[in-house]
Amino acid sequence: MPIVKLNQQSNRVGIDKFEVENPVVFGFFDKLPAAERDKALLKALNIGVLALMEDRLSSFLAKTSNHLGTELESLKMIFDMKQEIFLRSAVKGLVAEEEIAEFLGNFFKEQRLADTVSLTGATKGKLGNNKTGDIVCEVDGKDDKRIVIESKFDKSLSLGEIGSRDVFASGADTAWSQLIEAQANREGKTAIIVFDVASVSNSVSKAVQNVRFVPEFGFCVIVDSGKGDYTNLVIAYMLARDLIKNATQIELDKDFLALFVNRMIKDVGEVRQIEKLVRSNIQNNKKILEQLEKSLLTLEFTQEYLMKFLSDGTLSKEDLLNFYSGDQVRAKFKEVDVLG
Repeated sequence: MPIVKLNQQSNRVGIDKFEVENPVVFGFFDKLPAAERDKALLKALNIGVLALMEDRLSSFLAKTSNHLGTELESLKMIFDMKQEIFLRSAVKGLVAEEEIAEFLGNFFKEQRLADTVSLTGATKGKLGNNKTGDIVCEVDGKDDKRIVIESKFDKSLSLGEIGSRDVFASGADTAWSQLIEAQANREGKTAIIVFDVASVSNSVSKAVQNVRFVPEFGFCVIVDSGKGDYTNLVIAYMLARDLIKNATQIELDKDFLALFVNRMIKDVGEVRQIEKLVRSNIQNNKKILEQLEKSLLTLEFTQEYLMKFLSDGTLSKEDLLNFYSGDQVRAKFKEVDVLG
């Protein structure tokens, strides 16, 4: 018997009684009061359907916008509005954890690293009922070499510099406190806190920019999940990984360590920026070559018909049609590899 039933007359969806075994789903509803769970379920279902539609809808808009023009403007506005609602919802935090974990898992495979990644945000850690520390990565699969990752797509979270912190104020979370708490709760060697460029406070954005390393605390990074750009997370993770793998019992001067690591972050960031510029230039140069090739083919094509006209003194209706349509030019251009 199907679980989902549709009533075509009333346009309503009916769902029979069912249970789902999923730690992320359970953890989300476990945090809610019983009276709020039904409403949250309806919201989660709506957002989930929108998320499933996102790839197909965005692809459709990209492919057809040039052809349909202004007719799609209202549809785009509806889509953007639904995306905005999704970005503001509490569910985005759970989705972010899953996306980051999936990205890291694929990255480890591509780089042939023996590191493992686990979602832990729905489970309790070492500190009693505390669930801080959304993702745990084990370097080379070793339990004593953990990198803990906390995702905070939250605009209200401040940096939490110790020098400006009021110890008598209520214990609001900060980026630095979350880094310490995540390490303690998941018994990590270091931690990374991840913000999204679309939902990060101005103070954090200004202080971190892309990647920031603070000894004893860990790394703070800003990613662009909307574009699937986790470059800054990769930079922080690989540096954290190297620090853990090469750690010794020698007492290190933390100021010098911060100096070297932050210089490396700056240099790696600049290299990444150069890479983007090079790739952009490749695309621009390809377009220039394509245009040059089109112009050369058009000149050759026109020259051919000019010579025929000068030789015969006229052009037949068929020749004129072929010259006007330019099918030969397009066919030749399709066979050309401008980068070859």
